[in-house]
Amino acid sequence: MQVTIRRAVKEDCPRLMELVQELAEYEKAPEEVTVKFDHFEQSGFGPNPVWWAFVAEVDGKVEGFALYYIRYSTWKGQRLYLEDLIVTEKMRGKGLGKILFDRLIEEVKEKGFSGMVWQVLDWNEPAINFYKKYNAKLDGGWINCSI
Repeated sequence: MQVTIRRAVKEDCPRLMELVQELAEYEKAPEEVTVKFDHFEQSGFGPNPVWWAFVAEVDGKVEGFALYYIRYSTWKGQRLYLEDLIVTEKMRGKGLGKILFDRLIEEVKEKGFSGMVWQVLDWNEPAINFYKKYNAKLDGGWINCSI
């Protein structure tokens, strides 16, 4: 198995959207994906990108990715916000998630960010156990809000 981790490029967007849909199905919310392809692509590769990603290729095919953006905390400064860490079902348990997560940690250090934050569904035990291996602080004291 030949694994390559690299920055996502515009040409990856169709495959990334496929994986977004796979994640939504895993999270039991496929109807929640409402972003249009053009908007997704433009948001990552237009004149003012708001997200970046690393992809995990296995034998030349993208089998996972980590998409992030920069968030600002008035208490902590710039922080990397991990929006999605996705590995295809058939490739889970083979170390791709760890390689992608480790690359994100490198990115935090390279860019001088004050840390990395993300969310995980409370029922997603495999993901929670994965993050616990990194001694991640799981904070149940915050309530998600959106409009």
